Amino acid sequence: MSEATKSAEQAHVEHLIATKLPTSPIYAFLLTPIRVVHAEKGRVVARLKLEQHHLNSKNGLHGAVSGTIVDWMGGMAIASWDLRTNTGASVDIHCTYQSSAGLGDEIEIEGIADRVGGSMAFTRVTIYKVENGERGRTVVAATHTKFVKA
Repeated sequence: MSEATKSAEQAHVEHLIATKLPTSPIYAFLLTPIRVVHAEKGRVVARLKLEQHHLNSKNGLHGAVSGTIVDWMGGMAIASWDLRTNTGASVDIHCTYQSSAGLGDEIEIEGIADRVGGSMAFTRVTIYKVENGERGRTVVAATHTKFVKA
């Protein structure tokens, strides 16, 4: 997608990734190289190829890694809501693990901001396994609530 055809939301999210990801050691370690494939108001979709450091001892996506992905993507969905740079502090993250993905698999992460208010924001994040180039089965379904009052 060329710069001219990207939405303002996608350009904003990509800018945040380029400028903020390097300042967070855990995000830089786990999310490089993530790529945004779509963004619109309140919705961001990204893809990431899983490497060894994303996996648990059974060679599946580690729960702590998926929780970190949910934390990050909830913030990106909020950022896409109104192009803000400060996405608040986590209040609650709830993850339901439904299947697995392993080494070399690509995952698709979708973040949706259901509501962004003056104090609180409520998001849903789903991690899918990419199968045959398309979104496949759900790996993790999550909710992420953040305190966003400045």
